[in-house]
Amino acid sequence: MTRRTTVPAFSDHRRDHGELLYVYPVVSRRAGGLSIGINLNPDKVCNFACAYCQVDHQTPPRTRTVDLDVLESELREVVEQVGSGELWTLPRFASTPEPLRRLNDFAFSGDGEPTTYSGFEEAVERVIRVREEAELVHAKVVLITDAACLHHAHVRRGLSRMDDAMGEIWGKLDVGTAEAYERVNRTLVPFKRVLKNLAEATSVRPIVIQTMMLRINGHPPPPQEVQAYVARLQELEERGALKEIHIYTVARTPMEPWCTPLSDEELDAIVAEVTEGVSAPVRGFYGPPEGAR
Repeated sequence: MTRRTTVPAFSDHRRDHGELLYVYPVVSRRAGGLSIGINLNPDKVCNFACAYCQVDHQTPPRTRTVDLDVLESELREVVEQVGSGELWTLPRFASTPEPLRRLNDFAFSGDGEPTTYSGFEEAVERVIRVREEAELVHAKVVLITDAACLHHAHVRRGLSRMDDAMGEIWGKLDVGTAEAYERVNRTLVPFKRVLKNLAEATSVRPIVIQTMMLRINGHPPPPQEVQAYVARLQELEERGALKEIHIYTVARTPMEPWCTPLSDEELDAIVAEVTEGVSAPVRGFYGPPEGAR
């Protein structure tokens, strides 16, 4: 179990860094260090409308298109800030403990689903090039995805390139049933498509499953829903290996006010049940302290 920490940067995942449009550093509790984010959806358009989404949809986007030349230039700038130590002098990052001041990964995340961007394959190539030129081969290339588009040809080519460069897929699976999927993830993409894409991805390489568990109108997930979720994980393990399962809860302001964090005890219970049902390591990540909710 991953115990709560009071590192201020963990709660500051804003997707901006100075005047940069596409690249943003964050100290990630799940990554256990610095993650350089790449935002391929600066227009804030997504194929899901998750009830717990924490993207700021009130502030208009500064740009609605992706310029890969600018993105690559920004990526080099942030890498240089990390290498020189300049990043850790900035107010957002100055209090970060030394053990967390390591570059863990380059992560395709941002304000929407990265794989909906038509230039995803080339974006992967650009990130790998900067990573290799900076001799940062220890840093992973991570795709944080809702898995809805993993079957598209250009996405598969990008994933193949990631596989060659120590890449890692963090695939979303928040629920175990289609009914809960409609309530929480709110998308026209069928639940069966997401499950199929996750299964096919798992059959090629071990992937990380990322799961948001939360209270809906004050109620935690019912036992039958948790059991169905475990069953879906077991089906994935029948297709291939899962690298890890990350179960977390609401830590920042969500889109819908009826989405609230699980208590520590509720999260612990779910993690214990999942751990008993699957072979992969399971990690839990807590919400804010009780008094801060």
